[in-house]
Amino acid sequence: MSSAIESLDVDVLGPYLEANVAGFSGLTSIDKFADGQSNPTFKVTADSGDYVLRRQPPGELLKSAHAVDREFRVLAALANSDVPVARVYHLCEDRDVIGSLFYIMEFCDGRIFWDSAIPDVSRADRSAIYDEMNRVLAALHQVDIEKTGLSDFGKPGSYFERQYGRWSSQYRASELRRVDAMETLMNWLADHLPDDDGRVSLVHGDYRIDNMIFHSTEPRVIALLDWELSTLGHPFADVGYQCMQLRMPAGMGSISGLRGKDLRELAIPTEGQYVATYCERTGIAGIDNFGFYVAFSFFRLAAIIQGVAKRAVDGNASNKNAAQLGEYVEPMAELALEAIA
Repeated sequence: MSSAIESLDVDVLGPYLEANVAGFSGLTSIDKFADGQSNPTFKVTADSGDYVLRRQPPGELLKSAHAVDREFRVLAALANSDVPVARVYHLCEDRDVIGSLFYIMEFCDGRIFWDSAIPDVSRADRSAIYDEMNRVLAALHQVDIEKTGLSDFGKPGSYFERQYGRWSSQYRASELRRVDAMETLMNWLADHLPDDDGRVSLVHGDYRIDNMIFHSTEPRVIALLDWELSTLGHPFADVGYQCMQLRMPAGMGSISGLRGKDLRELAIPTEGQYVATYCERTGIAGIDNFGFYVAFSFFRLAAIIQGVAKRAVDGNASNKNAAQLGEYVEPMAELALEAIA
């Protein structure tokens, strides 16, 4: 793996941050977070406090991938909204500084739950945590995109048609072998794309429990992370994506699934309960054909994972276990086919 992914030059970055980030002084260390697959992320420790640096990986990238500039924009736009986000300080678009685009944001000290069963909290807190995720998702989809200056953050309408085209192309660009289940799924999706119903909202694109920082003691989200895939789109895409974890077994890729778990005993809502609560919060009667949205989410995640595996082959993946992720493309496609059976 390229050392450029793993480390940054303190002597170069320190003076740059002091000149461009208000109040920044005395850079002492930069440490890469071990988790994460896409954009390398670092904890920056300085005399003035702790920060987070998120960068594009170096090397040749797929078109529209690793858009840290879009992340920075949406985080800045949501600063005073009902969606909890980290405060952003500076976007560097000069690739000569560290070799790629990057931005600096606040370090939010709290809890990240990597296991969606959240075994180390009480039943009451577990139930509250899932309800909080539902609340934040509903708040995200009710953001006024005009008032937040995000009306041009994506193309309104025909979201699933455009997303299918994008991720099909990226899957083909990073395909390492033929996966029959993925071929069957892609053909089915192409034939069953829903008509545009006019729903347009800000969507996160990777809405899951381990992309949130919770308060250190309260069941409250203090920052929703990893906005690389955010755009204007159809809100049901995020709902379907969130519900994938209920259908996935534990240990599949980077999402810790809940398949086979006793949800009642865990005090975790079923898929139907979670969707019904979301619908109540957003004022809609229900979501028809929900299996499509789940299947589409599996397809998109499989395409993303294939891209991560391809970067590992090319030598510029952010995570040391990236190459192994390619093994999950086929079972994810099979889970998608199960959702639409």
